[in-house]
Amino acid sequence: MSDTKDATLTPEVRRLHNGMAEVWANPRGLGALTVVNHTSVGLRFMVTGAIFFLIGGLLAMLIRTQLAFPDNDFMSHETYNQVFTMHGTVMMFLFAIPILEGLAIYMIPKMIGARDLVCPRLSAFGYFCYLFGGIILVSSLLFEMAPASGWFMYTPLSSGDYAPGRGSDFWLLGITFVEISALSAGVELVVSILRTRTEGMPLHKMPLFAWYILAMALMIVVGFPPLILGSILLELERATGMPFFDVAGGGDPVLWAHLFWLFGHPEVYIIFLPGAGIVSTLIPVFARRPIVGYGWVVAAIVIMGFVSFGLWVHHMFTLGIPQLALAFFSAASMLVAIPTGIQIFVWLSTLWLGRPVMSLPMLWIIGFLVIFVLGGLTGVMLALVPFNWQVHDTHFVVAHMHYVLVGGMLFPLIAGLYYWLPLVSGRMPSARLGKWSFWLIFLGFNLTFLIMHWTGLLGMRRRVFTYDTAMGWDIYNLISSVGGFMMSAGVALLILDVALHFRFGKKAPQNPWNADGLEWTMPKPPTPYNFVSLPRLDTRHPLWDDPELPRTITEGRHGLNTIDHGRRETWGSDALTGKLREVVHLPTNSWWPFFAALALAMVCVCLLVRIYPLAAVATLVAVVLLLRWSWENGAHPKAAPDPTVSPGQPPLHSRTMNGPGVWTMSVSHLANGSLFLSLLFGWFYLWTVAPEWQMPETSPLSPSLLVGAGISLTLGSAWLAKLVRRLRRDNDAGLGGGMYLAGGLGALQAMLLAAVIWQAELAPTETAHDATLLVALLYVLIHALLGGLLCLLQGLRVGYGFVGAHAPLEPVVVLRFWYYHLVVYWVLFVAIWVMPTILGGGV
Repeated sequence: MSDTKDATLTPEVRRLHNGMAEVWANPRGLGALTVVNHTSVGLRFMVTGAIFFLIGGLLAMLIRTQLAFPDNDFMSHETYNQVFTMHGTVMMFLFAIPILEGLAIYMIPKMIGARDLVCPRLSAFGYFCYLFGGIILVSSLLFEMAPASGWFMYTPLSSGDYAPGRGSDFWLLGITFVEISALSAGVELVVSILRTRTEGMPLHKMPLFAWYILAMALMIVVGFPPLILGSILLELERATGMPFFDVAGGGDPVLWAHLFWLFGHPEVYIIFLPGAGIVSTLIPVFARRPIVGYGWVVAAIVIMGFVSFGLWVHHMFTLGIPQLALAFFSAASMLVAIPTGIQIFVWLSTLWLGRPVMSLPMLWIIGFLVIFVLGGLTGVMLALVPFNWQVHDTHFVVAHMHYVLVGGMLFPLIAGLYYWLPLVSGRMPSARLGKWSFWLIFLGFNLTFLIMHWTGLLGMRRRVFTYDTAMGWDIYNLISSVGGFMMSAGVALLILDVALHFRFGKKAPQNPWNADGLEWTMPKPPTPYNFVSLPRLDTRHPLWDDPELPRTITEGRHGLNTIDHGRRETWGSDALTGKLREVVHLPTNSWWPFFAALALAMVCVCLLVRIYPLAAVATLVAVVLLLRWSWENGAHPKAAPDPTVSPGQPPLHSRTMNGPGVWTMSVSHLANGSLFLSLLFGWFYLWTVAPEWQMPETSPLSPSLLVGAGISLTLGSAWLAKLVRRLRRDNDAGLGGGMYLAGGLGALQAMLLAAVIWQAELAPTETAHDATLLVALLYVLIHALLGGLLCLLQGLRVGYGFVGAHAPLEPVVVLRFWYYHLVVYWVLFVAIWVMPTILGGGV
């Protein structure tokens, strides 16, 4: 924070900085677990992700050691399968996504002119879920119980019959816990980008990196729930015998492949998009000109986000897919090359028309362009069904995947590391060590994986743990292994470079790269509050258009430049235009995220060792902690009891009816809806495809009870809507009693649904039909209980004076929840009762 101690600052500005530092201070010692500031949380994500990267890299070196020579007995078959599975799992789930989300959490507020993300405690909660989930998963290696079915966990190889130990359970429970973290960050980033940009920053003038992160976060919100559902169903099958993927019980193992790749293929683009965002940010800076075709890049981002969800079946070409589907997904797989090509041509055009300056970050960008283009070419080859049939599950696919993921993510990530390192540390990186690291990693990577295309074409399967010298693979595998160790040496040098830089690096100037981004207006290292005043922007290149911006921001000449109220504040702006709508008051440091994540970790551990009564207790504790966390909100004394704002400023967001909380609930429902649609997909897929599916002639569900539960839900939703309409007219008479009534209707619906389950006498361990029905009914039952509980809490908050005409936001948020539940319930009613009743056992 040395920049804020400039001797030219007036005493009044110094008091402002000191007040900001006091309000936004991060505790130390044990209290550091309460920190919610995005800078600290983002760094924690990235450092933890880097540690998991080293673990995944060590596992990769074990694999390359085993494959270096024929007939090698360095590892047994079982150990090799565990190492193979955990390498892919750690790299995909514990490194790639979390470290990119960490970068986004760290950078986005700084780039859009905000002081923090919109839900800081949610970010902290997500980090602890990630940390605990990763520890659970990696601990399986220490206990020698690691999963051994591949990082994609195909059934029936991962089911109880073929994987009877705890390995698959470690994977399913650990990954589900980590996915909660990813979803938390995804929701947080979407709402923050849309609703907390600084004044005057419309969508069409937003930094391109923010566009990429917005697309990535939306894809996480929509793409991760199918895997969460698949993991829940597979764990239920392993723990209780529900036959979702067992053909004999009416299930189908191919359903797992669909659910996994509904997540798995968008994940490739989730990983690529932030890397491309770094490239689109750095190339204009070092080309010394604005990017060519800003609108084309935005269009390519949007198109890529949509198209990526239509490609999942190209991972399943050899599973017996109908030929019409093969043709469709093959064409779609080639179509996605168009938006990718647009971005590549934009980058090259910007370099061609600019005055490029070669620097250390640009060296990594050039490496990215070479490797990613090669990976894209082999991707087009794999989109051709006949070729895919020949090389599927060989080292050719392994090589392609690494060229796309390492080229598309790791090289841009390191470029971004060197580019933003001065912002984090206030010091410049070493060009000499950085170049040595680059060439070792670049040459080692190509030596490892370029040759692997050839071994794949020669027929080497990716899960082969040893081979005979007669196969002719000896020299190629040895070369790949040498390249792998060369790459490892480059990574070690990179770590050494970064570590030494914090001690010996030269002090960085204010804008070391002559960049255009708002993040370079801040002190280095950044203060916890980022900007002491929030500027109004009407340009994509604030520092190029106004080089004095760092000084005027530091002198407090812009918006939100008071701290007398003691609140953490940032602007709330219109999602499209960037016009100011409210002042968002942000929560401060808290223990609740840590304890809630710890309770959920206990749930996972109890399920892992199958102590179900203790798991139920831990679940109840987690629910209580989450509800207690939610209590400190809105007009609560620890949130913002004082509604006053400076003259001319918009109101506090909790005193409006369309604050970011409403958006957070809506974006959360995108994830919830994706989970529900995945469940519907599974229902109809098994109904129409599973060879042993057993649909009874008459539904076991009581129509009167189902309709009664739906009527109760509909009445409750209508009553809540009436209460909210009255709040819009500043009328809160009878609000507390009305909330209690809505809560009672929610409880009535829950009781009726429980009666439906009880009366149906389902046999979920015998048929997939009954198992799927049970899961669907439990899904709506949980929503009914939660909806009723939220209304009861609102009634209490009205009594305490936290909710009313003066603070009307929370009932709107609860109403959004009820509306979602209303739509889902009646859709499910049609799917599980109306259609089976009309169609019987066939479709």
